[in-house]
Parts: sequence; C-alpha cells; structure tokens
Amino acid sequence: MINKIKKFFKDFGLSEIRAGMKITGKQLTSDKITVQFPEERTPISPRFRGLLALRRYPNGEERCIACKLCEAVCPANAITIESEMRDDGTRRTTQYDIDLFKCIFCGFCEEACPVDAIVGTHIFDYAFETREGSIIDKEGLMEIGDKHEKAISKARQEDSKYR
Repeated sequence: MINKIKKFFKDFGLSEIRAGMKITGKQLTSDKITVQFPEERTPISPRFRGLLALRRYPNGEERCIACKLCEAVCPANAITIESEMRDDGTRRTTQYDIDLFKCIFCGFCEEACPVDAIVGTHIFDYAFETREGSIIDKEGLMEIGDKHEKAISKARQEDSKYR
C-alpha cells in the first residue's frame, strides 16, 4: 500500500521532469565552450592517431624496408605493399597504398614497423572529393611525411614519455 502511495506522488509530482529541468537550468547558466574551428584548435592528445605518413631518414632515404609487417597486422586490410630488391641488396617498396575508407586508425601498423617508417600524424582535418582520393599512394604518404616531419618528430618524442 505504501509503495502505491509513493508511486502516486512520484507520478503526479512530476519528479522526473523536475530533475530534467534542473539539469537543463544548470546547462543554461554555465559557461559555454565554443571553438572557432579553423582559427582555433582544441587540444589533441599526444597519443592521437590521425592521417598516416611515411618517413625518411635524415639523409633523404626512405625508411620503409618492405618487411610487410604493417600489411600483415592491419585488421582492415587497408595497406597494400609491393617490393623489389635493389642493386645494393636492400629491399624497398615499389607500391605502398593505404585505403582511408578501410583504415580504422588503430595504430597497429605503426606499432609493428621495426624502423618507424609509418606513423600516425596529428592531422585530422583532411578531405577527398572522389572515391579514388581515398587511396593514398607511396608518393602521397612520403609527401605528408616530408611536409610534417618536424611535427611528427616532436610528437614521437612526446609519445615516448608514455611508453
């Protein structure tokens, strides 16, 4: 009987609506956090993984040794690698493609790479207009790496603090 009386007052007292209105009132009076996106940026975690890039050694030679570990570990099968032997006996890639429609930005490729060739940058605002634009080839990945090498190196140093 007491439970029925409590339920009656709870239902007709509109306690749920009052609780919701209390939360709404707090939100209306609190300071708003608005970021004017292109001009202002929100803080990014040091471990954020954005657009992928291929890096070079300081002497300009590409780092990738075509071990294909990144291709093997990729859970989405987003990476395609073809390689050949060079005259000096080293193996290098002839094709290195990443399909951004498939890529889930998990970072497994970055973790598997023994020479730190493939890395996730802090670039998150990129776009492409055609389906073919979603596939970044070796030259495109190297261009991203060359363009953002200073930021990548700095992020790698900061990330090493957390390992």
